[in-house]
Amino acid sequence: MIHQNRSALVVQGLPVIASGYSCVAIQGITTKTLYCALTHTDFTSLTMTILMIFCYNNSMQNLIFLDTETTGNEIGKDRLVQVCYFDGERFFTEYFKAPLPISVKSMSITHITNEDVEDKPPFIGSEFSKVLQEKLENGVLIAHNAQFDISMLKDEGLRVPKFICTLKLARYLDDDEQVPEYNLQFLRYYFGLRVDAQAHDAEGDVKVLKGVFDKLKEIWIQKYTDENVIDRMADLSAKPLLMRRINFGKHAGQTVEEVSRVDRGYLEWLLNAKMENPANEEDWIYTLKYYLYGNH
Repeated sequence: MIHQNRSALVVQGLPVIASGYSCVAIQGITTKTLYCALTHTDFTSLTMTILMIFCYNNSMQNLIFLDTETTGNEIGKDRLVQVCYFDGERFFTEYFKAPLPISVKSMSITHITNEDVEDKPPFIGSEFSKVLQEKLENGVLIAHNAQFDISMLKDEGLRVPKFICTLKLARYLDDDEQVPEYNLQFLRYYFGLRVDAQAHDAEGDVKVLKGVFDKLKEIWIQKYTDENVIDRMADLSAKPLLMRRINFGKHAGQTVEEVSRVDRGYLEWLLNAKMENPANEEDWIYTLKYYLYGNH
């Protein structure tokens, strides 16, 4: 609960004392942000602001923001060549020599060549992998299109007990379909994030990922005012998401529901194609079965 008082505010039983430009806050609520909150004249706005601050700080512990660069995009075949993660305090980045060559396509995107990693250690058995596994066991992985990164980590022998996928979050929160695309770099500029980062570099992508996550978290709290935001986001990320609109092929721009009424055969063909290569396609498989057969 948030209580109003002439000289202090109490956030869930924790006193927050304000005096001019100086504030003393409990459990990491920043003084500068809290002072900005205290300048609100409308108590409803003040309550919402402090709730967002509390939720943010209450749920930022043990979040592992991670991105990988790989030899290619084929799950089950390709392997890691660069991993970066941010644990809330610092960035950890390393390159690795994979057991297969980096594809030319991948080099053209990441600018990481086979020569760059020739003298690097393999990921499996590295000290980096051991430390990362320990952090994942006690934290929450944050990644964009998390199933891809999780699959790559799994092929290297790592477990990911709990994760949040910012790609799923972006799609879920955009219930009025205002965002044209959901890839990480598009969201970076759509949200107007000022991040000094190079695209398709694991460390640069992690910096953008952190900014996108913070923005999505802000939107979530505004919509749901949910104190258990991290658990709710993790629950959402672990389940298939119903896709709303087709953005490819002859029905690009139409909703899946519309296509199910006028061209059922196309959805059946698409489902068969997804089932032949199901890796990282759980959302589309779930969606197509839902509209074709009513499978929930």
